[in-house]
Amino acid sequence: MTTERKIRITAGEVSAEAVLNDSPTATKIWEALPIEGRGNTWGEEIYFSIPVEAKPERDAREIVAVGELGYWPPGTAFCIFFGRTPASTDDRPRAASAVNIIGRIQGDATAYKSVASGTRVRLERA
Repeated sequence: MTTERKIRITAGEVSAEAVLNDSPTATKIWEALPIEGRGNTWGEEIYFSIPVEAKPERDAREIVAVGELGYWPPGTAFCIFFGRTPASTDDRPRAASAVNIIGRIQGDATAYKSVASGTRVRLERA
């Protein structure tokens, strides 16, 4: 059992803490922190390319829960899911293709709805 790995995700005026899970991808991201990039929005998802490469994990999936954090292998992208995306078929977020689930926002992930595409996003240890 590893100690809880808390991170802070700041996008413009919105900042929240999240907890990374014990997956190999989450470990690579933890070791690469701090990371900054310009966020892109895709429906109610923010994503941006990060300097971490990881292959799809066995439990990678397209349908995710509001507040889950993902890593999208084809785009080496960190993803924050907070609502419907263009690929959604119901109220759940759906990634463009399978993502590795790497953690979860603590608190209200829908606060990120106010973040515009192109906003600088910073990931750091909390």
